Amino acid sequence: MLIYLHGFRSGPQSHKAQLLAARMAECGLGGEWWGEQLIWGPAAAIAQISRVIEACTKPPTLVGSSLGGFYATHLAERYGLRAVLVNPAVLSHISLAPHLGPQQMIYTGEQFDFTTTHLDELRALEIKHLSDSMRYWLMVETGDEVLDYRDAVARYAGARQTVLTGGDHSFTRWRDYLDDILRFAGFTPVIPAKAGIHQVAP
Repeated sequence: MLIYLHGFRSGPQSHKAQLLAARMAECGLGGEWWGEQLIWGPAAAIAQISRVIEACTKPPTLVGSSLGGFYATHLAERYGLRAVLVNPAVLSHISLAPHLGPQQMIYTGEQFDFTTTHLDELRALEIKHLSDSMRYWLMVETGDEVLDYRDAVARYAGARQTVLTGGDHSFTRWRDYLDDILRFAGFTPVIPAKAGIHQVAP
């Protein structure tokens, strides 16, 4: 199972989620995908994702973007999972502090209040030291206009790291890494061939 965790105010309609879900479906792995809308509120979201993880018959791999990367780190440590972290919000209680007040989800239009209680929940979820850095793959672009990529590079020292010059917070070269992400999660990507026949990628 591959579990995708979106970022602050985002959702499963995001470009990264849609591309990865489509690639998995193309490879016949649609049944191994979970990327639903997260319940708003850090503690509530962690409880939601935990239920999904605990229902899996074998350990899933987490893919988290921005705030989702922060969640993925907490859950990977709790359950001993592999995680791909895309421009993660490693200091989310600091980076999100300026956004206190009324907010609206980008895709659903759902409105919510981001409060100091939520900041406290984020502080409680912070992981300061990784138990096994080899279970993590950090993906960042240096042109991230929202977060300082150097915070993530330092936090995930010892992990597999893909640091690309330029780009932005959306991770503009996401499409180039879809199959590598599937391999990291233990899947074998396939290349669609003519007449509906699938050929294993080299």
